[in-house]
Amino acid sequence: MDRAKESSVTLTREERQQFLAEPHIAALAVNAGDDGRAPLTVPVWYHYAPGRDVWIMTGLGSRKERLIARAGRFSLLVDRERPTVRYVSVEGPVVGTCPATRRHVAEISARYLPARKVASYVEFVEKELGDQVIIQMRPQRWNSADLGPV
Repeated sequence: MDRAKESSVTLTREERQQFLAEPHIAALAVNAGDDGRAPLTVPVWYHYAPGRDVWIMTGLGSRKERLIARAGRFSLLVDRERPTVRYVSVEGPVVGTCPATRRHVAEISARYLPARKVASYVEFVEKELGDQVIIQMRPQRWNSADLGPV
């Protein structure tokens, strides 16, 4: 039997929620249309706490925001290679949107940047990126596995 199949273990609910709560870069995927085009798949920062909704921030009126609004749902995939190959994917409906505030920008950037860089990133977003929107997704479908050491 293939070694990867032997050691593949679906994560428990707590393990997958904790893994998703870590500050990974996610691959976001959303349907790009019914005309046979592949889904839009892009890297994103996200925010998640166990048992809560996931939220992302994107430019108001961006292609990503328009496609998510049209589809009404999206999925995220996060993974790592060490110390073991592990992934979690979630998919679900959009349950809310709101304009991004300075607090949202600071909260999400604090997950990914050193504390000393958060304030300057918040200023960058406000000055250079324009209006941002928060999109909340309720995880409905989960897939996860830990495939063991590389």
